[in-house]
Amino acid sequence: MKMERRSGMDIHSKRWFPYLDRFKCGSESLSSREVIEAVAPVLMEERKERLKRVVRNRSYSVCLVVEGLCDFGNVSATFRSADALGLQSVHVVSCDSSKRYRENRHVSMGAEKWLDIELWNSPKECFKVLKSRGYRIATTHVGMDAVSIYDMDWSRPTAIVVGNENRGISDEALELSDLHCSIPMKGMVDSFNVSVAAGIVMHHAVCDRTMHLGCHGDLNEDESQILLAEFLLRHNNSSISIANEYAKRKAHMPLIPRL
Repeated sequence: MKMERRSGMDIHSKRWFPYLDRFKCGSESLSSREVIEAVAPVLMEERKERLKRVVRNRSYSVCLVVEGLCDFGNVSATFRSADALGLQSVHVVSCDSSKRYRENRHVSMGAEKWLDIELWNSPKECFKVLKSRGYRIATTHVGMDAVSIYDMDWSRPTAIVVGNENRGISDEALELSDLHCSIPMKGMVDSFNVSVAAGIVMHHAVCDRTMHLGCHGDLNEDESQILLAEFLLRHNNSSISIANEYAKRKAHMPLIPRL
């Protein structure tokens, strides 16, 4: 993550957006507009248009949490689905400190590069922060109290939590969540592969939001500009250098007095 991040929820905002309109370059700072002005000219037009299209379809209103997964390939597969469906925020709860997440670019196809990934040591730590950002916590769980994903209001900011490949969601996560949700099953088996389950829930959330809200992407103009600047800074290794050079030139520009 390149643009400066907020330390907490903006009291004037109704939903979470993590970035400030500021990129630090040593002692200088650039706004998102300046980052775009500096970096965008070196990209091909098709690439710039693709980044803009992706930003238009991005949202922080639904995020993904993967808890205690042992197979990093499964984690990367869920990230690939999250990116493809327009989710920007994903979280990894590593219940075993010896099994911290490592990306698998062969499976994710580089999706990690474009997602905001946050790592946590426990469900309690993760859920506390997510709730402070306005999310309700929906754990995927097959149980009598589980609500069908088809009966949920996906216009509300929601964190989708999927659990371990073998044990499922931990007891701690189930207890701390706001609701349990499930995918109705029609066959003899009573569960999906975790990456498949995550993909189904995310896809339904996006479809439901599109049907009821008109679209899934919900960033305003300022947020879209900041996220575009963030993507440009992530684009390749030279983007940061280009922005830093722009900041140096800016620092040596004479100030024009206001009349």
